[in-house]
Amino acid sequence: MNARSEPAGAEPDSTVRPPLLREFLLVAGLFLVYKLGRRIADGHTSDAFRDAHQVWHLERAVHLPSETDVQSALLHGDALVHLANTYYATVHFPATVAFLVWLYLRRPAHYVWARRVLALVTSAALVLTFTFPLAPPRMLTGTGLLDTARIYGPSVYGPPARDHLSNQFAAMPSLHFGWALMVAVGLIAATRSRWRWLWLLHPLVTLAVIVGTANHYWLDSIVAAALLVTALAVVHSPHRTPDTAPPKALLLPQDTVLAGPAR
Repeated sequence: MNARSEPAGAEPDSTVRPPLLREFLLVAGLFLVYKLGRRIADGHTSDAFRDAHQVWHLERAVHLPSETDVQSALLHGDALVHLANTYYATVHFPATVAFLVWLYLRRPAHYVWARRVLALVTSAALVLTFTFPLAPPRMLTGTGLLDTARIYGPSVYGPPARDHLSNQFAAMPSLHFGWALMVAVGLIAATRSRWRWLWLLHPLVTLAVIVGTANHYWLDSIVAAALLVTALAVVHSPHRTPDTAPPKALLLPQDTVLAGPAR
């Protein structure tokens, strides 16, 4: 018997890849619509601070861990907090793009699935931006939290009044966490290596970073995870290729003897 097993993480995907130009325009268009939508939703400063105080008090009422405890751990060394700020500023978008490119090249069926899930989560996040503006915890007074990016660098945001590239009052939900979690889920689903569960370190590190740098509340990540779970339930995932090829039917020598000569 010559059944052949494929190496872990290298199963073929016979799905035809979608046209590259179309996919580039779809993904780029989604990102631009989201960025433009966030800019249009800007300007609700008083509502954003009101909602921020409500989120802070709700977290304390349900006994969620304090964001200040995570930040205190980061502030034990300048190098650690600088690394966290760098991770926040540089990993989020490139990691998601690399994830989509790899799926497009190696797992086309999983690529289409992941792109649809990310589009659904991102669209829902845009709706929340309009309906629930939220100032990040770094802007709240009386919490003991610092704006670590502004103090230790690098920072991706300028003063809110002069920042015309981003809406800083759109902390809910955290797409940093939502996208990172989808990267991990997608790679776990698309590969078979026994080490694939280590991809969960990406959203876990991201969660520690966004909370410790005071860019997001715990609740921002909880809502992002809930949106992702909903999207995963709505968008059907592709079936993974079996680990081994189905064995071919074999004609054993004794079968030939028992069958006798052909007549």
